[in-house]
Amino acid sequence: MSSVVLLPYAPSSVAVARQRLSTDLQDCGVFATAIDDAVLVVSELLSNALRHAHPLPSGMIRVAWLRSDEHIEVAVSDGGAATEPRAGRPTLSSLGGRGLGIVEYVAESWGVRHDGDITTVWAILHAPNGLMNGQVHALREAG
Repeated sequence: MSSVVLLPYAPSSVAVARQRLSTDLQDCGVFATAIDDAVLVVSELLSNALRHAHPLPSGMIRVAWLRSDEHIEVAVSDGGAATEPRAGRPTLSSLGGRGLGIVEYVAESWGVRHDGDITTVWAILHAPNGLMNGQVHALREAG
């Protein structure tokens, strides 16, 4: 299962991406806690891109996910920024700067790819099925 979504370069796109990803993973029978983690990571990556980077040349931002075996890779692509995305170490009283630290904690791995003027921040998360042998999916189809 994979999906690529082009969204407006606007804060409202975070909710759209969260809902689309959540629905896709539910339809695949992924554990609810794994869905929550993936949605959190997409929210952080997309919010960071909207806050710190430029839109793609089309004026949009791209969110993609790929599920394989028991993992999901989520990725957000933008038009790049003046600085490289990195996990910050904010003080306890800081109001921000925790996004990529959260991603680093929740994901098995994460990183940054550059392709010309396009920057993609990606993360890989463990995303097991909710029940063995695909029973969740079969029950949804029957019900």
